[in-house]
Amino acid sequence: MLTKFESKSARVKGLSFHPKRPWILASLHSGVIQLWDYRMCTQLDKFDEHDGPVRGINFHVQQPLFVSGGDDYKIKVWNYKQKRCLFTLLGHLDYIRTTFFHHEYPWILSCSDDQTIRIWNWQSRSCVSVLTGHNHYVMCATFHPTEDLVVSASLDQTVRVWDIAGLRKKNVSPGSGGVSLGDHRGAAGSVDLFGTADAIVKHVLEGHDRGVNWVTFHPTLPLIISAADDRMVKIWRMNESKAWEVDTCRGHYNNVCCALFHPMLETIVTCSEDKSIRIWDMNKRTCMQTFRRDHDRFWVVTAHPSLNLFAAGHDGGMVVFKLERERPAFATSPAEHALFYVKDKYIRMLDFNSNRDHAVLQIRGSKHNPHSMAYNPAEKAVLLVTRTANLDNSIYELYTIPKDHDSSSNPDSTDGKRSAGVSAVWVARNRFAVLDKSNTIHVKNLKNEVMKKITVPNVTDIFYAGTGMLLLKEPDQVTLYDVQQKRSLTSVKMSKVKFAIWSADMNYLALMSKNVIGILNKKLETLCQVHESIRIKSGTWDESGVFIYTTSNHIKYTLVNGDHGIIRTLDLPVYLTRIRGQEVFCLDRELQPRILKIDPTEFKFKLALVNRRYDEVLHMVRTCKLVGQSIISYLQKKGYPEVALHFVKDQKTRFALAIESGNLEVALQAATQIDEKQYWEKLGEVGLLQGHHQIVEMAYQRTKNYEKLNFLYLITGNLEKLQKMMKICDIRKDMSGHYLTSLILGDVRERVKVLKNSNQKSLAYLTAVTHGLTEEAEQLKESFAENEKIPTPAPDAAWLQPPCPIQMQTDNWPLLSVASGFFDKTPALDAPAGGSGVMDVHDVDMVGEGGWNPDEDIDDIDPVAKEDNDVEEGEGGGWGDDEDLDIDDIELPAKSEVAAAESGHYIAPSRGPPITQAFISNSQLIVDHIMAGSFESATRLMHDQLGVVDFTPYKPVFMSIYQRSKALLPTNPGLASNYSYPTRNGMREVHGRQSLPVVGLRLEHLMSTLGQAKQATTNGRFEEAIERFREVLLQLPLLNVSSRAETDDAQKILDICKEYLVGLTMEIERKKLPKATIEDQKRNCEMAAYFTHCKLDPGHQILTLQTAHVLLYKLGNKATACNLARRLLEIGPKPEMAAKVRRVIEACELDLTDKHEIEYDMYNPFDICAATYKPIYRGRPVVKSGLSGACYKPEMQGQVCKIDKCSEIGRQCSGLKINSK
Repeated sequence: MLTKFESKSARVKGLSFHPKRPWILASLHSGVIQLWDYRMCTQLDKFDEHDGPVRGINFHVQQPLFVSGGDDYKIKVWNYKQKRCLFTLLGHLDYIRTTFFHHEYPWILSCSDDQTIRIWNWQSRSCVSVLTGHNHYVMCATFHPTEDLVVSASLDQTVRVWDIAGLRKKNVSPGSGGVSLGDHRGAAGSVDLFGTADAIVKHVLEGHDRGVNWVTFHPTLPLIISAADDRMVKIWRMNESKAWEVDTCRGHYNNVCCALFHPMLETIVTCSEDKSIRIWDMNKRTCMQTFRRDHDRFWVVTAHPSLNLFAAGHDGGMVVFKLERERPAFATSPAEHALFYVKDKYIRMLDFNSNRDHAVLQIRGSKHNPHSMAYNPAEKAVLLVTRTANLDNSIYELYTIPKDHDSSSNPDSTDGKRSAGVSAVWVARNRFAVLDKSNTIHVKNLKNEVMKKITVPNVTDIFYAGTGMLLLKEPDQVTLYDVQQKRSLTSVKMSKVKFAIWSADMNYLALMSKNVIGILNKKLETLCQVHESIRIKSGTWDESGVFIYTTSNHIKYTLVNGDHGIIRTLDLPVYLTRIRGQEVFCLDRELQPRILKIDPTEFKFKLALVNRRYDEVLHMVRTCKLVGQSIISYLQKKGYPEVALHFVKDQKTRFALAIESGNLEVALQAATQIDEKQYWEKLGEVGLLQGHHQIVEMAYQRTKNYEKLNFLYLITGNLEKLQKMMKICDIRKDMSGHYLTSLILGDVRERVKVLKNSNQKSLAYLTAVTHGLTEEAEQLKESFAENEKIPTPAPDAAWLQPPCPIQMQTDNWPLLSVASGFFDKTPALDAPAGGSGVMDVHDVDMVGEGGWNPDEDIDDIDPVAKEDNDVEEGEGGGWGDDEDLDIDDIELPAKSEVAAAESGHYIAPSRGPPITQAFISNSQLIVDHIMAGSFESATRLMHDQLGVVDFTPYKPVFMSIYQRSKALLPTNPGLASNYSYPTRNGMREVHGRQSLPVVGLRLEHLMSTLGQAKQATTNGRFEEAIERFREVLLQLPLLNVSSRAETDDAQKILDICKEYLVGLTMEIERKKLPKATIEDQKRNCEMAAYFTHCKLDPGHQILTLQTAHVLLYKLGNKATACNLARRLLEIGPKPEMAAKVRRVIEACELDLTDKHEIEYDMYNPFDICAATYKPIYRGRPVVKSGLSGACYKPEMQGQVCKIDKCSEIGRQCSGLKINSK
C-alpha cells in the first residue's frame, strides 16, 4: 500500500472522492464533515450542522453538490461552492446509514435504522419512494451503476436487490432523459391504475450468519459483493431470474465493515474492525495483501471513480492510498532520439522525430509492473528491474532488442536472462552492475556472468553515474563510487533519494526525493535545493541546462542557481521523458505517450540573465510577452531594475524602478505624470545625490520648498535666481526668508527695508549707519519718538558682505563615464513620435495647476501696491517675463550620452548577488533565513515546519538574531562602515555559493537557560520559570546543529519544556480556583493529580506528589492518596519527608476507599489538555500543537496554542528541522 495522504481526526464513518478534482469528503463521528485536498494535503473546508455522527456522504457526479446523512435523522444537501447547506430532507425516523446520488437522475438514495430505504428527488426536495421489506436496521443501499436496480444490506442477515424501473418510468419523461415536473410520491409496493409498482424486490440473497454491513454492485459485471458481521465477504452473481452465491472470502477475524470491487482490476478491497485492509484476488478468492494499523479499526473504504486511488476511514482519521506503483518504467536514448517503455508485456519504442510508436520486444509476464529500466544503445540491451514489497523476491531481466524490430508489428518474445537483484544499471558498454539484497554489487557481462563483487554496507539503491562510476544511495547520503578502483570519491548529504538524473553533458545532476530536488555539479557539490509541498513525480534536463520537473499538478523548472517557477498546470500527473523546444514528451499513467506544449520564455529569460547573455535578454524583451509581478520582483531581487522597466506601465512602479536603477530621466517622466508631492521629494533627494541640480530645482519648485530652493541657488552661485527668490519672499510676506536672501546677496538696502517693515527700527538704523546708508539712516532716526532711545553703532563695526561666487555652476555634477550597457536606453512607453519620451524641465509651467499656489502667483501682484519693491510691471500685472525665475532658460542635458564609443573610459563592474542570497539558497534552516534578513521566507518555513501563525513573540528574537549576523568594519572618517558576514563553513567560502552564516545561538546556551528555569521552579517562582521555559521553547527552532545526537538532545529539551509549561500553567490555574465547595475541592485535587503525571525531574516530581497526596487525603480519597504516596516513596525523598509519607500510608490503609468520585484514573494512560486541563485518555481523539507538541481536545483545533502562544493547534506540519546536514 502506497500512502498518499493521511489525516488525523475523530473516527471517520463515511468517505467520498470528487470525480474530477483532487478532493475527498470525510464524515466524522463527531458530526463534522471535512473537505480535504489530498494532493496538497490541506483541509479546504469543514461543515458542521449535523447533530451527532455523520455516516453517509457522497459527491454529485456533475453538480457542485454533496449529500450527507446523520444520526439526527436528517439528510442535508450542500453546495460546496457556496459553502452552505441548501436544504434538509426529513422523513427517516432513526439513524441514517448511507446516502448516495444517482449517476443520472436527480435522485438521492438513503437507508436508515428505521428499516426503510427512501428515494428522494433533490430538485423537488421530496420523497418519491419508500422501500420497505427489511425487518432490521438497513446498513447500506446503493444504486446500480447502469441499470434500474438498487441493492441493500440489513442486519436481518439478508441482501435485497430492488427493481426501480417502474419508478423511473413514472418520474422520467419518455425519450427525453429529463425529469418531469410532477412530484410523484409513493411507497414500495404502491400500485398505480395499471398495476405497476414503484419498486419491487427482485432477489433476496440469504447466506450470511449475522447482520450484513455493506453491499455494492460490480462496475461492469452482474456481480454483488457483501460484507457482514460473520467475518465473511460473499460474492453473488445474478441474472434476470435469479441470484446465487458464487464464493466466500474468509480471513478477517472481526466484523467486516465494508467491501468493494476494484474499478479497473480483478481484485476486491475490504476493511474490518480487526484493524486491517485486505486485498483479494477475485478469481482465486485468496487474500493477496494485508495492511494493518496498530490501534485503529477500519470502518469504511471507497474507491476513486477513475483513478487508482482508495481511501479508508478509521478510528483516528483517514488514509488515501494506492495499491501499486503507477510510474512507468522507461529509458531514453539521446543518440537514437527514442524512448523505450514497458506496456502490456511489451517493450515499446517511440521515435521523437517521427512520433512513431511500436512494440520492439515481448517480455515475460509478471504480476508486478517493472520498477525501472536501463538502456544500452551500444549493444541495444535493456535491463528491467521488478521490485516487490519483499525485496528478497526482487529480480532483474536482461533483454537484447532485435535489429529488425522495425519490420514487425507484433514481435515475438525472446529469452531474457533473469536473476535476483534489487537494482541494475549499466556501468560500461558490455558491463552492468547489480545490487542484491545482501548489499553486494555484482558487476556482470552481457552473458550474465559475474566479473567482480563489491561489498557496500548500508547501500539501498544504485544509480548510473557514467562509465565505470556509480551513485550509491544510503539512508542519509549519496556517494559517487569508482567501480574500477573500488573506492568512494565524494558524497553529498541528502536523504531518501528516489531518482538521479544527469544532464546531457554529465556536468549537472538532479537528485529527487519525495519533496526535495537537489541540483549538484559533477563533483557532487550542492548548487541549490528546491523544496516542494507536494510530491515530485519526474524530471528531465532541458537542452539549455534547465531542470524541468513535474509535481502532482504542475510542470515546473529550476535553474542551477536555485531560481525556480511554474511553467504550466496539469490535470493529471505525467512523467517527463524529454524536452525539445516548446514540446514536452511524457507518459501518462495509462502508459500513453503524450506531447504537451509549454512556453519556455520565462526560464530562458532568467537563464540568459544569469549567464549575462544580455543580447538574448533584450531580444526576448522586444519579442516575447513577459508580464506579471513575479518577473518584475525577480528582476528587482536580482539587481536588474533597469530591465524591469521594460515590463512596467504603471507610473508609480516605473518611478520606483527608475530611482532604484538611478535613471533620473525615466523617474522625471513618471513623477511628472504622477504629480504627487512625495514623488517629487524623492526625485529631488536622489537628484541631489547625483548632482543633477536642474532636476533638483524642478522638484523643489513643484513641492514649493522655498528654503531648499534658496539654498540650491546659493551653492550653485546663481545670484540672478536668488534675486528673484528674494522678490518672491517679499510677495509671500516671508520676512525671515526675505532677510536671509538679502543677507546672502549682500543687499543692504533690502535688509534695511525688511527690518523697517518688521518694526525693527533699531536694527534697521544700525544696519544703515554701519553700511554707510546716510539718507536711510536719517529717515529712520527721525521716526524715533522722543521717549525712544536711538541706538549707538559700535565704533569697530564692519560691513557684513558675503563673498561673490567665482563662477556660477551651470552644469551638473560630473559623474564617472561608463560604457553603455544593454539596458541603458530609456524605454519610452508613451513618448511622442521622434521624441525621447522624457520631459525636460522647461516643459513644466510654474504658474497654474501643479505649480506655485495661485495666491502666491507673480501674475496676481498689483504693480501699484508694490512699486516700492522695484518690481517692473509686466503684461497682466506682477513680475514681467524678464523677472520670472527663467525656468525656460534651464536646459536639461540630453539623454545620457554614453561613452561606449569613446576609448579609455572605465567600465563599471555589474553588481553581483549579495552573500545573503547564498544563505537563503543553501539552507532550509529557519535561523539562516533570519540571519540573511529574509524574514518572509523564515516565517513561511516556521509556518510549514511548526505551524506557527502568530509571530508576535518572535519579533524580538528575529531582530536579535539578525543584528548579530553581520560585523561592521570601520572605514575612513566620515564614510559609512562596511558590512561583513561571518560564515561558518570556512573563509574560502565567504564569497562562494556555499556560504552559510555563523549562528550565535548554541544548544549550550539553551541548556543554561533551561537550568535557570528549573531552579526557578524549585524556588517556587512559577511565573519566572514559565517565562524561561517559553524562552527556550521559542528559540529551539532557531538552532543549527550538525549531528543527529544534538538533534535528539534538542528534541528532548523541547519535550522537557512542554511538560514543565503544561504542568506549571496548570498549577498556577489551580491555585486561582476557589475552595469553598466540595466541587471546587474536587477540581483542585484533580488538577494536582494531573500535575503528578507531567514528566518532571525527580526533585520536582516529589513536590507534585507531596501536594497531590495531601490534598486527596484531606478530601477523603484515601485510596488515591495512598497510591500517590507510594509513588512518592519510590522516587526516594529525604528521610524526614519519607517518614511523614509512611504515616499517611498507614492512616490510609485503615480505610482504602475514595469518599468522592473525581475525574482521575491513574491506571489509564492519558495526556493533559493544555487548554481545559482535562485528561485525554488513550484512544480518544487528540490534536497537537506543531511547535510545543502540547495535546488538546479536538474542539480546540485551529486555535493558538496556550503553551507556546504562537502555533496553531492541529495544523499538519513537517516538524522541527535544525540539522543543516
